[in-house]
Amino acid sequence: MRNELIIAINQICSEKSLQRDVVIDAIEAALVQAYKRNFGATGNIMVKIDQDTGSIRVFSARQVVEKVTDVKNEILLGPATALDKQAELGGTVYVETTPNDFGRIAAQTAKQTILQRIRDAERDATFKAFADRENEIVSGTIQRIDYTTGDVTVALDRGDALLPKLEQIPNERYRVNAHLRAYLTDVQKGPRGPVIKLSRTHRNMLRRLLELEVPEIANGSVEIKSIAREPGQRSKVAVVAIQFGVDPVGACVGMRGVRIQNIVTELNGEKIDVVEWSSDTRTFIISALSPAKVNEVFLDDHGSENKTAIVVVPDRQLSLAIGKEGQNARLAAKLTGWRIDIKNETDAAKENLSQALISKARHALAPERDLLSLAEQILKDRAASASGPAFDTLELESRVFEPAMPPATATEKAAPPERTVVPEPEHVALVPPAAAPKPEPVAPAPQAIAVEPDAEPAPVIEPAAVTAEPTAAIDEAAETDAEVALQPGPVVWDESGEGFHVEVAPEDYPEMGVIEGDAEGDAEVERERKRKRGKKQHLVFDETRGEVVSVRRHKREADAWSEIDAE
Repeated sequence: MRNELIIAINQICSEKSLQRDVVIDAIEAALVQAYKRNFGATGNIMVKIDQDTGSIRVFSARQVVEKVTDVKNEILLGPATALDKQAELGGTVYVETTPNDFGRIAAQTAKQTILQRIRDAERDATFKAFADRENEIVSGTIQRIDYTTGDVTVALDRGDALLPKLEQIPNERYRVNAHLRAYLTDVQKGPRGPVIKLSRTHRNMLRRLLELEVPEIANGSVEIKSIAREPGQRSKVAVVAIQFGVDPVGACVGMRGVRIQNIVTELNGEKIDVVEWSSDTRTFIISALSPAKVNEVFLDDHGSENKTAIVVVPDRQLSLAIGKEGQNARLAAKLTGWRIDIKNETDAAKENLSQALISKARHALAPERDLLSLAEQILKDRAASASGPAFDTLELESRVFEPAMPPATATEKAAPPERTVVPEPEHVALVPPAAAPKPEPVAPAPQAIAVEPDAEPAPVIEPAAVTAEPTAAIDEAAETDAEVALQPGPVVWDESGEGFHVEVAPEDYPEMGVIEGDAEGDAEVERERKRKRGKKQHLVFDETRGEVVSVRRHKREADAWSEIDAE
C-alpha cells in the first residue's frame, strides 16, 4: 500500500499541473533543512524519498580516514568498505542516519518550505507556458477592475494577467466576469510570480484577429504587408495576394463583409479599411488614401528619411482625403511610410506643380557647397580685388563729399547777397495782417470699421441728439496755429560772417471764443415742444360735414381726456 505522502504528491501535481520530479525534489530539499535544524548536523546531508513506497531515508556524508577524530563526519576504512566496496582512504561515503521520529519532525518543520517550493515551481511553469505564447491572442475572464488606476485584471487559464489603462481601447467599458480577448505583449518574472501584460491597442492584435478570421491569411495565400491603426477609431490594412487568382481585399472582407464585421465587433466598432498593396509607390499611395479620389501624385524620394509625396485631389475631395482631424491622411502616411502633402486642384494650378519643379526645388534646398569651398571662393575674390588699379583718394573724396547742388548761372554768381531788414515789433503792429486764404472744406472719406467677433456693437447716435460743442472753435483755433507755425520766418544776413540765419517771429495765439447761440436754440426747441404739448385744440376730419374741423380738448379728470363736439 502506498504511503500517504506519495498520494499527496500525486494530487498536488494533478491540481497544479506540476511535474512529479519537481515536487519530490522540493520536498527532499525541505527535509534536509529540517534535519539540520533539529539534529544540529553540519556536514553534507542527503534525503531520499522512495517514489513507490514513500519511505524517507536520511544519509550523512563522511570522509574515510585511518583514525577517527570526528565521529559525525569521519569513518574508518573497514566500515566504509562494507557500505561501499569502492571506498578508499580520503574518499567519501554516505551513511544512513535516519532518526526514529524523523517523520513527525519532518511533517511539522518542512510544511512551509514544501509549500513555498511548490509555489515557486508553479510560477516557473506558468512563466514558461506564457513565454511561449508571447505575441499571441489569449482569452480570459475579467476578474477585478481597479477604478482608481483603471487597470483590469484578467484571469487566464493558468494565471492572472494585467490590462493597463493605456493599453485599453478608448470608450470601452468592462464588466466583471465578462469574456475578454487581448494581445499578450510581455511576460516577466516578478517577486510574486510571472507578470503578464496584455494590450488591446497594439496593431498586431488586428493582425492576429485577421489570421483567425481569414483562412487565406492563415495558410499563406494572402500576406499582410503593413498596418496603421488608431485604436477605437479607424485602421488601414495593406494586403497582397501570394497565390495567383486570389482577391486579397475580397478574402479579408468576406461575403457581405461577414469576416471583417466580426473583427469590427471585437474591437468595439473600430472601422477597418482593407486596401491592396502595390510595389508601385504612386499606386499604393492612391489606394491608401481611399475612399478619396486622387488625380495625381508627385514623389520626392531624395534620401530615405525625407520621402515626401504631394497628392493632388479634386476640390470637392479635399476634406475627404484629409479626413476627420487629418485621420485619413495620417493613417495613409503610416501605412505607406511616406510624408503625404495633400493639395486641391486650385492650389496645385496656382503653384504650377510638376515633377520637374519638385526636383528643381529639392536640388535648390540641398547645400551647394561646403564651408571649405565657400572660404576658398572668398579668398579668391579678395585676391582679385587687391590686384586691381588703385583709386585716386583725393579725387574720390572730392567726388564723394561735394554737395549735390544745381549749378548756378553767371548772373546768380555775380549778384551780391540780399540783406533782409527785420522791422521793429511796434512797426509790425501798425501794418494790418494779410488775410490768409481759407482752405476749402474737405469731406472726410468714409472709413471701414472692423468689428471683432466678441466686441459690443457701437451705440447708434440719433441726428437730433447731436449738438454743437465748444470743441469746434478749439479745433479751428488749433488749425490756425498750425498754419502760422508752418510759415517760415524771415532770413537775415549775419554781419559777423556766420552766414544766414532765420528769425522766428513771436507767436500770437488768438483768444479762444465760445460758440453762443446753441444753448438758445435748444431752449427755443424745448419751448416749442412744450407749447405743442399744452395745445388744447387739434384738427380732425369730420366725415358728416366732409371738411376739417377744430376740436377742443379739456381735462375732466387727472388722467382722462374727452372730446366735445366741434365748434
